[in-house]
Amino acid sequence: MHVGFGAFELHLPYVRDLKAKRRIVKSLVDRLHARHRVSVAETGHHDLLQRAQIGVAVVASTSFDVERILVTIEELVAQETEAVVLDWQPEILGEET
Repeated sequence: MHVGFGAFELHLPYVRDLKAKRRIVKSLVDRLHARHRVSVAETGHHDLLQRAQIGVAVVASTSFDVERILVTIEELVAQETEAVVLDWQPEILGEET
């Protein structure tokens, strides 16, 4: 079993109110979960309008599968037009058999 996880630090430059931030973050979280069946949630910067942190976790049978999913997720988040990725440093933990 292999586990991959990480957190996206996002800048939301066009957000002017909490409703707009929630719309962007919820949409992104829902898309990530629906397309890749990963665990994903807003995990930080709840008190800042133009910042968001989204945590992601995935479990797969091989580290290759985990890495492939994490790369695909990174590409999807980078395509978000209303958010800029400031940081993304995923980690993969594995069990050698």
